Amino acid sequence: MSPAPNLPEIPAHICISSPVGSLTIFEEDDAVIVVEWGRAPDQAPTKLLEEAKRQLDAYFAGDLKTFDLPMRPSGTYFQRAVCDAMSKIPYGEVRTYGDLAKDLDSVARAVGGACGHNPIPILIPCHRVVGTNGKLTGFSGGEGVDTKRQLLRHEQRNTPLPLFRDQ
Repeated sequence: MSPAPNLPEIPAHICISSPVGSLTIFEEDDAVIVVEWGRAPDQAPTKLLEEAKRQLDAYFAGDLKTFDLPMRPSGTYFQRAVCDAMSKIPYGEVRTYGDLAKDLDSVARAVGGACGHNPIPILIPCHRVVGTNGKLTGFSGGEGVDTKRQLLRHEQRNTPLPLFRDQ
């Protein structure tokens, strides 16, 4: 009998229920590395994952506007720069792909591609990036643009003027 193949080990993770569906948060080397829609097999969560769950629960309850978690998004230097730029967009506000492109000396299409590769959505708020004139375009998580709309509506409950075009 041959030995079992070396299967990749699943990083530490925790599954949570949220208004935008089931989410699984993954941790590696004391940093959040991925947030995915769906559930992974249960595992004993770490202190960091319990804190991530607590913060996401508080966010969805409307009690938390800024996440304070160590995060390590994967990707190219440019993709990580876009993640850093998205992380600076305040709760309840939006920026356009063009705005971020200008800040990063790039083009909107490249920023859109990097947003689509964001491995840590919600915590790194790619949902706060919209098209020209506030048009909702693209979102890689959940139900796509419908999930993006839901996250923006959640954040803008108390905003007097809509910051995005709801189409």
